[in-house]
Amino acid sequence: MVSTPADGDAPRTLALSDGRAGNARQALALARALVPMADEHVLVPKAPWRWLAPRRCPGDAHAFGPGFAGLLAAPPALAVGCGRQAALATRLLRGRGARVVQVLDPRLPARHWDLVVAPEHDGLAGDNVITLAGSLHPVDDAWLAQARAAFPEFAALPSPRIAVLVGGPSGRAGFEVADFDALMADVAGMAARDGGSLMLVASRRTPDAVRAALRTWAAPGVPVRAWAEAGDGPNPYAGMLAWADRIACTADSVNMLSEACATRAPVFVHRPGAMRGRPRRFVDALLARGRVRPLEADAAPFDAAPLRETARVAAEVRRRLGLPAPGTTAP
Repeated sequence: MVSTPADGDAPRTLALSDGRAGNARQALALARALVPMADEHVLVPKAPWRWLAPRRCPGDAHAFGPGFAGLLAAPPALAVGCGRQAALATRLLRGRGARVVQVLDPRLPARHWDLVVAPEHDGLAGDNVITLAGSLHPVDDAWLAQARAAFPEFAALPSPRIAVLVGGPSGRAGFEVADFDALMADVAGMAARDGGSLMLVASRRTPDAVRAALRTWAAPGVPVRAWAEAGDGPNPYAGMLAWADRIACTADSVNMLSEACATRAPVFVHRPGAMRGRPRRFVDALLARGRVRPLEADAAPFDAAPLRETARVAAEVRRRLGLPAPGTTAP
């Protein structure tokens, strides 16, 4: 039986992930763009199935423990999964009658899911594949307004407020203290030319040595607000995005770049040519469409239209699956 809102045993729409921030954020963003009250379920994969996902093997109904077994007994009407573990979970739920949407290339034929949503830089194509530029996220005008209200202290900083989003090393490029110093030299040059202030924020992959350098960075005459880790208080990343007049960003995170580009601020990318592989293809696409420019000390601000794919993808999912729009009921 597929549950409906009246059943109460399981949500009508469910976001599934392994709990990793990037996967959880994408699954929940799409699920709540489809159904604002969508619930979230974090998978707890067990051996041996976690090594084989998303491939099926005997006994995989037990792959995620009793909590997920309960979902198989009373599945949601729609499940949105992101990541390799979720790809197995959505396959299992589809076998129990749920409609399923898988985010990111599952590395198996897309026919195992009702729909697959994949970034253009993955190069995936098919009749049931929806592509997008970058990643899914909740950043829109309402989200930014809430973030400004949550972090009103940034309003007092002089303009232009330049948000500096600092990532870290990945399999496609390194990022150490020397790279951070080069990033900040360019940002400091921009601030020295135009005045204003800097808002610095680290991410989950920022190395400890870079965090330490970020926390203590200073330049004469430039107001700075910096956040390096949880001990510095609530993470102000959302507020910095919302209050930024300009954004400088490292090139390592597709998610971080996608969210920066969803604002109305011009985005400058540090060393875009240093990246390799699929993230490099994404950065190149942003450069080609004029949404970002390379970060240089003398880089000038430019008019920027927000790049927001989540609402478009959600509308396409509704169309293909015959789902009602939010606030309406199915005929």
